[in-house]
Amino acid sequence: MTKKHGVSPFDGESGIAEALIDAIREGAIAKRLSRKRATSFYDRVRGKIKKFVDERGEKLGPAAEFLLFVPDVFMLLFRLLRDPRVSGTNKLLVGVGVAYFVLPIDIIPESLVGPMGYIDDLILGVFILNRIITDTDHAIVREHWSGDGDVLVVIRRILEAADRLVSPRVIAKIKRILK
Repeated sequence: MTKKHGVSPFDGESGIAEALIDAIREGAIAKRLSRKRATSFYDRVRGKIKKFVDERGEKLGPAAEFLLFVPDVFMLLFRLLRDPRVSGTNKLLVGVGVAYFVLPIDIIPESLVGPMGYIDDLILGVFILNRIITDTDHAIVREHWSGDGDVLVVIRRILEAADRLVSPRVIAKIKRILK
């Protein structure tokens, strides 16, 4: 990514947010991420996480259970981004979530820490979902959920566990991305 508006996407969390919003506004995420590519991303991430959890599950503690929701939250965001019943404002938020999953810009980079790097993606995605369910029909969200259990319960459980999964500093950075 190049520098835009005098801000590099690598200039801390405000740079990340700026880069994500620019990519969404330009339609780069929606244009480049077809259903086939999203499914491929989902399958690849699910495979990596499943293998990681199978090998290290006991050492991961509560993170092991929540990591398995990462691909499901990604697909939910992707499907909501394409759903015409989701408002434009909510689509912008959902687009930030999708972009955060697929772009190599991250607070906890997967390239450095492996599948544990998806924890920040998960928490950001769940914060976004929690925000949009206030004015998006829950039936729409449930319709697009392919994970286990009721998506609204899963969102609540991950939100309640967020402070045990990442440091308060990471949560603060994620919240700044959403401002």
